[in-house]
Amino acid sequence: MSVEEPAKQPDISVVNETEGLARTMVRASLKGSLATLLTPDGHPYASLLLTATDSDGSPVFLISKLALHTRNLLADPRASLLIDATGTEADPMQGSRITLIGEARPTTSESAKRRFLARHPAAAGYAGFPDFAFYALDVQGAHFIGGFGRIFDLPREKLLTNLSGAEALLEAEQGVVSHMNEDHADAIELYATRLLGGGAGAWRMTGIDPEGCDLVLGARALRLPFGSRVTNGDDVRKELVRLVGIARSAAA
Repeated sequence: MSVEEPAKQPDISVVNETEGLARTMVRASLKGSLATLLTPDGHPYASLLLTATDSDGSPVFLISKLALHTRNLLADPRASLLIDATGTEADPMQGSRITLIGEARPTTSESAKRRFLARHPAAAGYAGFPDFAFYALDVQGAHFIGGFGRIFDLPREKLLTNLSGAEALLEAEQGVVSHMNEDHADAIELYATRLLGGGAGAWRMTGIDPEGCDLVLGARALRLPFGSRVTNGDDVRKELVRLVGIARSAAA
């Protein structure tokens, strides 16, 4: 009688790294391909749109009711969002991409609106039009591919940021972001160039959450992770000071 070998368990360090990379990819994305279901026949329909994330990492987008994908969502909210992080790699099939699966519905979240317009300021010109509305993808899971043989299904709880106990941070976020952009643009540029490998320029901070903050320059966005979880304004100010100290040391 043969004895079956036990199923090989995935390397937990690889799994944790993948979960972190997946969250970073979604946070750093400025666009994605939204797949909805055509009415009435149900065929998949993919379209390109601008993306941002709410405080918990849920993707948000601004769409018109005149658009086909919006009409599809009003009939059936099921949707998928492909985030492509393969960049300019010679072999994009070896790069990372993630497909988020869930249901997309209109949102009245003020933070979602603020964060989206901070990343895409040109959208302010039409965000108030009566046929436009902000939508959020209620993520149920995701399929991540990070190159050959690196394929994972990720559950909702591994994709979103836990906001419990961080109410004070969420309340302080807008003020801290405004303060950094208005008074510490030099520090933001140091984060981008010395810690994240971005090019020089007028980088802006667009959002803060317990795990990190988001930076944008033109058509590029970067994710700056924090060394530890922050839950209030004092925590995040201390962490930003710590990180700029590291960045200045790297510049020396």
